[in-house]
Amino acid sequence: MKQWITSCEELAQAVLKMGFLPFFQNDIKGFSIEEHISPELWFSDTADGPWEWKGPVIRGAGCAYGKLFRGKAGFISAEWYPDFANYRRKGYDFDARYDDGLAGYQEKEVYDLLAGNGSLLSKELKRLGGFHKHGKKDFDAIITRLQMQGYVVTEDFEYQRDKHGNTYGWGVARYTTPERRFGEQFINTVYLNEPQQSKERMVKHLSALLPDADEKQILKLLG
Repeated sequence: MKQWITSCEELAQAVLKMGFLPFFQNDIKGFSIEEHISPELWFSDTADGPWEWKGPVIRGAGCAYGKLFRGKAGFISAEWYPDFANYRRKGYDFDARYDDGLAGYQEKEVYDLLAGNGSLLSKELKRLGGFHKHGKKDFDAIITRLQMQGYVVTEDFEYQRDKHGNTYGWGVARYTTPERRFGEQFINTVYLNEPQQSKERMVKHLSALLPDADEKQILKLLG
């Protein structure tokens, strides 16, 4: 990776080049967006930075985004996401995972809402799922588990607009399933290999890109 990423376009290119790109620092030194973007861009009043770039990068690079790396955010390219999902899913589609008792009922409710609606903003998903002050709890933990298991990704971020049409505030995540996000490309390849083969492919790829990282560090990041 280059020392500094200064634009949304450069970040999208870095995601495509690396295949996997965590947002925050981790055990592998230098392998994060946080370490390659000038500190002035993180909370600038005059220029967009990595927080604002997330949606455009998802759209521009055609990649997956979500809490994918040990419960923390990051990007994975469309080329590598099928291997990632296959490895994390351990070869199970969601219904099979649930039938074998490897997913809870609330996870199934959230997953079924997404699968049935195509995509939903987080606030819509919470409302439909009954997650509110006096209702169900632990939405963040549930949606994180589904992302970590390879069944949910963030499709985009949507912002509120003022009367002049300018966006403001924090972007609201729009969630979907990888099957909808990537279509036939994903559906036809996600279970093409055994999960162990997907793991070996990812480790080989990242070992070549990150020669200073050992296999233990890579596997820790891949979960």
